[in-house]
Amino acid sequence: QVQLVESGGGLVQAGGSLRLSCAASGRTLSGYAVGWFRQAPGKEREFVAAITWSIGRTYYANSLSVRFTISRDIAKGTMYLQMSSLKPEDTAVYYCAAAPEYYIGSRYYTEDVYDYWGQGTQVTVSS
Repeated sequence: QVQLVESGGGLVQAGGSLRLSCAASGRTLSGYAVGWFRQAPGKEREFVAAITWSIGRTYYANSLSVRFTISRDIAKGTMYLQMSSLKPEDTAVYYCAAAPEYYIGSRYYTEDVYDYWGQGTQVTVSS
């Protein structure tokens, strides 16, 4: 079992930055991939970014790769999402998720393949 806890959300003005954290516990994430998804009010949850825990290979939603950076600290068991040049349309609940790499295959963008989810952290960007 993997437990994931997000933190770092809050209210920020447009153009500002935030760094979200996702702390993992329960087992090592070696061999896992971890990702960030977000869900805006009235919209479906969408993929933001993912990273393979062991070698750090990254994947991004095309529209977000310029402004968002995913990373992980293996020693701390924590994943991060650095968000810059934030826009009001980035307002959403941000979730981290994890699943074994062998199960995900190439489907990093698909939420259904992730087994473990955090509770989410709210990000609100004011105009």
